[in-house]
Amino acid sequence: MASILNIETATPLCSVAVAIDGKVIAQRESFEEKSHASHLAVFIKELLNENSLKIADLDAIAVGMGPGSYTGLRIGVSVAKGLCFGSKLPLIAVSTLEIIYNQAITSPDTVIQEALKSRDTLICPMIDARRMEVYTCLYYISGEIAEVVTAKIIVAGSFSQHLHRQKVIFLGSGMEKCREVLAHANAVFASGVYPHASSLALLSEQAFQEQHFEETAYFEPFYLKDFIATVPKKGLSV
Repeated sequence: MASILNIETATPLCSVAVAIDGKVIAQRESFEEKSHASHLAVFIKELLNENSLKIADLDAIAVGMGPGSYTGLRIGVSVAKGLCFGSKLPLIAVSTLEIIYNQAITSPDTVIQEALKSRDTLICPMIDARRMEVYTCLYYISGEIAEVVTAKIIVAGSFSQHLHRQKVIFLGSGMEKCREVLAHANAVFASGVYPHASSLALLSEQAFQEQHFEETAYFEPFYLKDFIATVPKKGLSV
């Protein structure tokens, strides 16, 4: 029996869940803007207290590794690594895009389920990377990768080689801004899908059973792109 604390902070959603054998027993979430730093530790403490658990009672800490928000990932991974170091627990890391894929194949949404009836359908999770850029990849329904993770600028004709042949389900925080550009009879758009820690739970349980752990001291989030600091338009006072 594995008790795992699951943390996902790669998008505007700050999400934490405690799971036993892959089944979520409690979770906390917030979409409050720029609140990950203030909410994450509080959510963890509340969940553990409400379920009479201590960090030492857990078997592992799991975290969404990105790609996604630089700040969100840094906060989530830092907290996860700190808990692992402090309690000598193993660290599990799962691609945030895989978490979104997992939500798609388990979703009760009728639009998604209808599209999934065709075994040729592809699943395209998208994480907003500002402007018309997204972090994305393509999955077969089986979970195999059809197109590797990349930072892609969406333009007319993006994914056309796939859309001409099969249905593609687009979902995630970067999907809405791409809807008009990717309009096609085979394009299926699932709104309001963000990576939840509850969807990480089943994946982290599988990783735990396979003893797929990270080297905590050396693990870094999958930022995909280097962080670029910008100067305010009004400039800096000196």
